[in-house]
Amino acid sequence: MSRSGLIEQERFTCAIGALQTVVAIPRAVPILHSGPGCGEMIAGFFERSTGYAGGCTSPCTNFTEKEVVFGGINRLRDIIKNTYKVLDTDLQVVLTGCTAGIVGDDVDSLVSEFAEEGKPIVSVETAGFKATNFEAHSLVVNAIIDQYVSRFEDENKPKSQKNTVNLIASIPYQDPFWKGNLAEYKRLLAGIGLKANVLFGPQSGGVKEWQSIPTALFNILVSPWYGKPIADHLKSKYGQEYTWFHHIPIGANQTEAFLNQVVEFAIEQGADIDKAAAQEFIRHESNAYYEEIDNLATFLLEFRYGLPNHAHILHDAGYVVALSKFLLHEVGIVPKEQFITDATPEKFHEAIRADLKSTSDKKEIPLCFEPDAGKAQEILRGIHHNGRGLIIGSGWDKELANEKGYDFLSAAIPSPYRLVMTTNYAGFTGGLRVIEDIYQMVLSTYE
Repeated sequence: MSRSGLIEQERFTCAIGALQTVVAIPRAVPILHSGPGCGEMIAGFFERSTGYAGGCTSPCTNFTEKEVVFGGINRLRDIIKNTYKVLDTDLQVVLTGCTAGIVGDDVDSLVSEFAEEGKPIVSVETAGFKATNFEAHSLVVNAIIDQYVSRFEDENKPKSQKNTVNLIASIPYQDPFWKGNLAEYKRLLAGIGLKANVLFGPQSGGVKEWQSIPTALFNILVSPWYGKPIADHLKSKYGQEYTWFHHIPIGANQTEAFLNQVVEFAIEQGADIDKAAAQEFIRHESNAYYEEIDNLATFLLEFRYGLPNHAHILHDAGYVVALSKFLLHEVGIVPKEQFITDATPEKFHEAIRADLKSTSDKKEIPLCFEPDAGKAQEILRGIHHNGRGLIIGSGWDKELANEKGYDFLSAAIPSPYRLVMTTNYAGFTGGLRVIEDIYQMVLSTYE
C-alpha cells in the first residue's frame, strides 16, 4: 500500500463482495444486514452481475442511525420474513456489513430461529474491515457447508460416490471468465471419467448439488491460495483429500499436466477410472489444440514483425502465473515484470514465486505483489523494453498501454471495455481463446 494507507484502483472488494458467491448459486439470495450503499457498491464494481437477486436488488436492512443506536435485529427479522413472501428461493444467505459488525447484532441466533423452522438459511459475518472478497468467498462457502449442507448428511453419506469430485476453482464474478472456466473444467473432468460438482453458475445443479458435497470421493483445488480454506475444511469435516493445482491451466502444457495430476490422484483415492481411456481423451484434446496452432503458421509468418514480443500482467496470482507460463511456452511472448494485485496473504508469497520461477530455467520473471494497482502502474511507467509490448489487465490499464504504445487485453475486473458472458480461458479451448483475443486486438491496430 501507499504511505497514506489508501489504495488506488483496487481490484478486489471488501468482504461483503462475497455476496456474488451467493448470487452465483442458482436460486440463492443474499440478504444484506448493512447500510444501503453496500449492495450498490458491489453491483457497480462487478457490473452485469445481479443474477437471481444480487447487487442493487438484494434484500437489505438499509442500516441507518437508528439501527446504529438501537440495533437492527428486528429490522433484519422483518426483511427475512418478507423475503420469503416475495421471492421464491432455494437458499438465503445473510451477510453482515461493517455497521452490523460494529453494533454487534446477534445475527447468528436470529438466523438459527428460522433454520430451526426448516428454512434454508445461513448467516455469515462479512464486515468489510475483516477480509477481502477473495477471503470471504471461503467464509461463505464454509458457512453454507456447516449450516445448510450438514442438514442432509444422513442421506448423503460422505465419500459414497467413487467418481464424484467437488471442484474448488474460479471465484464467481471476481474471475470474469468464471462461468466458461467452470463449464470447461466440468467437460474436461467428465472426459477422464469424473463427475464434477461445480457448485456455481448454469452448470451447477443448485442446492441439490450442494447437498451432495459430502458424497464426493475427493476434491480438486485450482488456485494459488484463495479457496484453500474450503478444501481444508472439507478434508477435516468429511475426510475428503484434495489434489491442488496451483494456477489456472491454460493451453496444452498446463491442461495436460492438470488432467494427468487428477487422473493419478483419482486412482490413488480409489476412483473407478479407466486410465487408458482418460489418456486417450487427453491426447485427442491436445491433438485438436495443436491442429489449430499449426493453422496459425501463415498468420505468424506474415505478421512476425508486428506482433508483441513481451508482456506485463496485472491480475490475481492464479492468472499471473498461468498466463506467464502460457505466453512464454505456447505463444512466444516473453513475460517481463508481473504484478499480482489480489492482496495475497504473505504466507503464500514464497510458493507463488516458486511456481512462477519454474516457468523458465533461463531467466527469472520479476514479480511484484502489489494490491495498490495505481502504484503498480507507476512502477510499470518507469520500465522500458525493446520491441512491441502487451499489457494484460483491467480496464484501468488501457490508458497506461496507450501511453507506452503497447497493445492491451482486458482480462481482469473492472472491465468496462469488454463484455464477457461464457468465454473461458481455462483448458485447451481457453488457450486458443487467449491467442484469438491477443491477435485480434493486434490486428485491430492495422485498421
